[in-house]
Amino acid sequence: MYSFKLLTFIVLNFILIGCENLNQVKEPNFSIKLNSETNIISNADTININITNINNIKIDSIHLTLNNTEISKSTPLFNSTLGEKVIKAKVYHDSQIDVLIKNIIVVNKNTPKIYSYEIVNTYPHDIKSYTQGLEFYNGKLYESTGQYGESKLREIDYKSGDILKNINLSNSYFGEGLSILNNKIYQLTWKEERGLVYDINSLRQIETFKYGQSKEGWGLCNDGNLFYKSDGTEYIWLLNPKTLYEESYIQAYTNKGKLTNLNELEWVEGYIYANRYQKNGVAIINPNNGAIEAVIDFKALKSKVTKHDGLDVLNGMAYNQNTKTLFVTGKRWDKLFEVRIIKN
Repeated sequence: MYSFKLLTFIVLNFILIGCENLNQVKEPNFSIKLNSETNIISNADTININITNINNIKIDSIHLTLNNTEISKSTPLFNSTLGEKVIKAKVYHDSQIDVLIKNIIVVNKNTPKIYSYEIVNTYPHDIKSYTQGLEFYNGKLYESTGQYGESKLREIDYKSGDILKNINLSNSYFGEGLSILNNKIYQLTWKEERGLVYDINSLRQIETFKYGQSKEGWGLCNDGNLFYKSDGTEYIWLLNPKTLYEESYIQAYTNKGKLTNLNELEWVEGYIYANRYQKNGVAIINPNNGAIEAVIDFKALKSKVTKHDGLDVLNGMAYNQNTKTLFVTGKRWDKLFEVRIIKN
């Protein structure tokens, strides 16, 4: 019995010692110190990185990266994309490597400009259409609509409002934004993580594609070489038009912070125009870095449409290359507005 008690005592002591060791946190040898008092840095600034050697250890070398791209201790940010970034420092010493992490946010150096507009024309629009996406292609207007059991893809005579071609989506799909490239229509679905591809002449579905890191489909546009896809966050994903794989992304930021709820997208003269869901405005985004360079307030347009129980928010933009004007509508709006943007 004595031997058993002694063995139990020894085992319990080993367990207690083990628990104490688990609770001990190793003190760091190094830390990252920046030349900014906060983690928010403008893309007009240069980031200076200093490695604080807490225990005066002899350092062999230091390797620095910003989002896995190698940088130096003093790195200008004017070529950087905006948004959340990770600074990683690998400190080599005594045949060991200490890895340090520092999170920063890169914002735009400039406050967004305020653009205005003038109404050029007003056209009829299907009051039952829950508009998700609009786009002109070869002078014709195409529309994607949403809601389960109501989602459609249409070709429209924008001047008369007549529906020239129409297909209904499966009741399991909630239609979202669309974009057209090389005689194919690409239409997103909301939570189904799937895009639909159609022949533009027959509107016959010819293939589908799955999303990558983005889990939802909101808006879609293209610049002739790449697709840009929104998912309701500040992220805009860049898709390879051949594989439809999400190759990279930008994050939409002002000089203050991120802009979320990015919805319908439209490519306009080198910029991404992004409607913000449940808002009355449109953000004009630099596709190279995600900077919000200007905004347009379309609040007054909703007061010009017929009031009814199903009336919903602003959504739907299409740029007409021939007239250099933007066509704007909303969910269950009975009017389509042709506007000319005025850069104040």
